[in-house]
Amino acid sequence: MTVNLEVADGVGTLRLDRPPMNALDIATQDRLRELAGEVTRRDDVRAVVLYGGEKVFAAGADIKEMREMDHAAMVARARDLQDAFTAVARIPKPVVAAVTGYALGGGCELALSADIRIAADNAKLGQPEILLGLIPGAGGTQRLSRLVGPSRAKDLIFTGRQVRAEEALTMGLVDRVVPAAEVYEAAHAWAARLAKGPAIALRAAKESVDFGLEADIDTGLAIERNWFAGLFATEDREIGMRSFVEDGPGKATFR
Repeated sequence: MTVNLEVADGVGTLRLDRPPMNALDIATQDRLRELAGEVTRRDDVRAVVLYGGEKVFAAGADIKEMREMDHAAMVARARDLQDAFTAVARIPKPVVAAVTGYALGGGCELALSADIRIAADNAKLGQPEILLGLIPGAGGTQRLSRLVGPSRAKDLIFTGRQVRAEEALTMGLVDRVVPAAEVYEAAHAWAARLAKGPAIALRAAKESVDFGLEADIDTGLAIERNWFAGLFATEDREIGMRSFVEDGPGKATFR
């Protein structure tokens, strides 16, 4: 399989495994969508790590495969391409990308589908599609601009240039930079911490932010309000408030 799922202690690791560069061909895209659905459904997965291995996250689409596709073929495929990455973005659980080496083109777009990105100090990210006479097609024009702002997104997309980890951190493209040997450990620790949290509240928080950003402020506030009130029907809310009153903040054990 070009993507594998490993589950331990509430954390599911989606590991790209298509050496040498984890090129995201059609089979890999479809496998990502399949596994995104699986981790969404599985109760034993409470947080997710996206990982490409120690050397590279994903260097982009499979250009040899893509070169053989004409206009009609890509019209038929483009929605499935986007849907694969959207399936990852819509996982209703915390998702962190552990970025090593190259995360370019589709690789960068996959990282953008996560909630946060922890990068190795040797990572390089970018959207080089313009150098092929194309634009990003798996969400890059939309998710990148929402993350770093339109001007910075246009700079990366127009030029196709690669940014190193420190510049990516400065512009907000990644959230933390750590030594290369510590990337997966840092990402897994973040996921493991949240795997112990209140699952429904975490889903509510993620969906309120994500769907709220796609709507006007009044609609976003309605989404937040409905989730906020709804959480008062959960056992975790009772556990959290009781623990706060009796033991102080941050000591609740959620179910």
